[in-house]
Amino acid sequence: MLTIRNWPPEGGVISVGSGVFAESMQEQGANVYQVKWQPPAHGKAELIDILDKLDGRSDIDEANQTAIERFSSAQPVLIGIGIAQEAIPGFGGRMLLHAGPPIAWDKMSGPLRGAVIGAILYEGWADSPDKAEELASKGDIEYSPCHEYSAVGPMAGVISPRMPVFILENRTHGNRSYSTLNEGLGKVLRYGAYSEEVLDRLRWMEKTLAPILKKAVELSGGIDLKSMIAQALHMGDEVHNRNRAGTSLLIRALVPYLVEVDHPQADIRKCLEFINSNDHFFLNLSMPAVKAMLEAAHGIHRSSVVTIMARNGTEFGIKVSGLGNQWFTGPAQIVKGLYFPGYSEKDANPDIGDSAITETAGVGGFAMAAAIPIVQFVGGAPEDAVRFSEKMYSITTTENRHFTIPILNFRGTPTGIDIRKVVETGILPQINTGIAHKDPGVGQVGAGLVNPPWECFEKAIIAFGKEYADGN
Repeated sequence: MLTIRNWPPEGGVISVGSGVFAESMQEQGANVYQVKWQPPAHGKAELIDILDKLDGRSDIDEANQTAIERFSSAQPVLIGIGIAQEAIPGFGGRMLLHAGPPIAWDKMSGPLRGAVIGAILYEGWADSPDKAEELASKGDIEYSPCHEYSAVGPMAGVISPRMPVFILENRTHGNRSYSTLNEGLGKVLRYGAYSEEVLDRLRWMEKTLAPILKKAVELSGGIDLKSMIAQALHMGDEVHNRNRAGTSLLIRALVPYLVEVDHPQADIRKCLEFINSNDHFFLNLSMPAVKAMLEAAHGIHRSSVVTIMARNGTEFGIKVSGLGNQWFTGPAQIVKGLYFPGYSEKDANPDIGDSAITETAGVGGFAMAAAIPIVQFVGGAPEDAVRFSEKMYSITTTENRHFTIPILNFRGTPTGIDIRKVVETGILPQINTGIAHKDPGVGQVGAGLVNPPWECFEKAIIAFGKEYADGN
């Protein structure tokens, strides 16, 4: 029930819903205050019926609490760096992992195609972009989502067999997660670029950067990423599009061990310069860190908590803890944001990348109030950053007891997206992200804000209703 005290001012009229009544009253000279309102579940009778059956269900609430407790107790630790085909169980041969839900070559967006072409060239499976594209379309390569292999990849998210990957272990529950090393911004493979400059950088990362960091991580005995994320949030990051503090904290943790690594000092210095020049380096650690935490919360019977949000540049997909390995998809949306000089929205590919795993875990766009300067990168005003975070409490299960927001009096970030609340309120998760050019080979053209498509949550609540509405 809506209760409004001492409002509107004397002589005013409140209009809720359709604007027809407001217009009629305004024509008669009244001061009208229009309240934005929409019926639950977009007014769809089928969805409202499902919500009624799921409302007040203690069994679902208890399942969600179990999922959240498993998430909250997880302890993701960076334990090593390995080669993808050796480190990731079941991965090898002519397989390429990609961001988002499953997709075939003929449906892939430009940046994902560009990253696939670049990965093929990097692996040496073809010696020219044309031959790589021909190979990619023939059916000789197996494509699979990163998420199906406990991995995550920003933007196009492509992981090929030879690529070095971070190896993380959740020391509470024993599961592992994986991600490539971050190349930086602009013309990079993850944005669909595949020039010789891009490939040379990847080869250097494989031959020099990864082996040096691998030795440093081994000497450290493991780096606690959960506490690093919590600290970064207090230093102005939201660990999705702003990772300046996280990257700085990582360098601080690595340096004592890098000086002990038996390797030419010039190479070690170049590694540090590379990481220091790339504020986004920590992104490829924050993502697998929260992936390891969320994977521990997946597969809880009756839980309506979202454990994956991911995009492949064509479709946006989600998974729900209590619905197993089903993907619920809808069309990827165009990102609204700021563009690099010479580019505009007409150049943009729809939303792409696994990095929405951060928002799924209550950081990223959900923690923008902790990272107000990010509006200079993705657009908006400082008050928008606070507003976005506050709005997300309406669709989540709890407040994170480890990740907190100073400006909100250290309130825990909104955590545990509940599909019931999303469908009931019509409020969609807030995501901030990079923008890739729609054509392969170009790279990044900006950054901005986006929401998932409604269809993902509509499909998910229907499936959840079929599974659990009768109390099974």
